[in-house]
Amino acid sequence: MSLQPFKSIGIGAAFSPNLKANLHEAARLSLFFSSKLFLIHVGEVSDDKVKMLKIFLKPFEKDNLDYEVVYKSGNPVDVILSTTEEKNIDLLILGAVQRERFLKYYVGSIARKITRKAKCSVLLLVKPSIERVACEHIVVNGLEDPKTEQTIKAAFYVAKQLEAEKVTIVEEIKQKQVSVKVDDDKSLRKANIIKERIRLRENSRINDIIEHIPKKYTKDIVTKLQPIFGKQGYSIGHYAQISRADLLVMNAPSKMTFWDRLFPHDIEHILTELPTDVLILQ
Repeated sequence: MSLQPFKSIGIGAAFSPNLKANLHEAARLSLFFSSKLFLIHVGEVSDDKVKMLKIFLKPFEKDNLDYEVVYKSGNPVDVILSTTEEKNIDLLILGAVQRERFLKYYVGSIARKITRKAKCSVLLLVKPSIERVACEHIVVNGLEDPKTEQTIKAAFYVAKQLEAEKVTIVEEIKQKQVSVKVDDDKSLRKANIIKERIRLRENSRINDIIEHIPKKYTKDIVTKLQPIFGKQGYSIGHYAQISRADLLVMNAPSKMTFWDRLFPHDIEHILTELPTDVLILQ
């Protein structure tokens, strides 16, 4: 992934109450990232649909928004996935549904299926807004994984383009790495020493990644390293929640079979418990 990873953006344009807000979010991101926007509508074209989409996107005419509408009938999951491949879309935006009664957010079955199968990066919007809400704080995973370096670089690119003030890199460390049973002061001291060594090692690894990012992307952004001992997925979700992050950036699993193990515990927990947008990077 380059440091301009999103040359084309796609969004499912379903005529729902959130359509205007979702389109405004997608249009703004396309302008921030200098990307072409593809509106994917599952269904037949009609004069009313064409007119409504033009009205919704009219505020962006002055900014020369480059967009194309794709009308295609069929199964929503198949249509959106096939269009992302046909149009070489780098980032697919999907709207999540809010469960107001429980004050939680969740992704519907269609969005969940698309997210599991998509070969491009996916942005899940849980709180779209017609008027822009500034993105001030981005949390990104720093776990030890082959994809993490590019994920962190992309997070800084997003932060720079959105004029975010702060990026926190969360290093999730499994508790089993501290293989000491704490039952007295001596074992507690030993456990704390091991934890401190792991923190220093992890911070060194992340700092090395940051050093290789062009300074124009890291300049003027407050960077924080946050090692956390706990369950992978849950820990970063909880941290993003209590730190009031505006965006959570995570790696996509390397293998499709990993989704089945990941979703019930990590990603799905985040989507049901965390009221923020989630960017999953391929």
